[in-house]
Amino acid sequence: MSKPTNLDQLFAALADPTRRAIVAELARGEATVLELAAPFDVSLPAISRHLKVLEQAGLITRGRDAQRRPCRLRAEALDEVTRWALHTRAAWDERVDRLDAYLQTMKTTKEKRKNGKRTP
Repeated sequence: MSKPTNLDQLFAALADPTRRAIVAELARGEATVLELAAPFDVSLPAISRHLKVLEQAGLITRGRDAQRRPCRLRAEALDEVTRWALHTRAAWDERVDRLDAYLQTMKTTKEKRKNGKRTP
């Protein structure tokens, strides 16, 4: 089995709704573990495990500010996901455009046959 890429880690980290909510909260600004845990009905150790997954994927950093341990979003980590999504969308747009052109050709051919005209 091949070694997972960072993109694999990013998608795995973002697959969990709690982790996505944490990322969304950190998009507003830094927060402590206690602040991040407040809206969830889970234990602090569970939130810490979620934060560890996000940190290992490179989505967040955790620091130390006197007694506080603020977490910060690393928005640049989402660049890889954005590049993948844009590339995938472009590929599908191209396929849909080719399908549309083919269907237009089929429609035109059918209309010509219906009107008694032969196509080469």
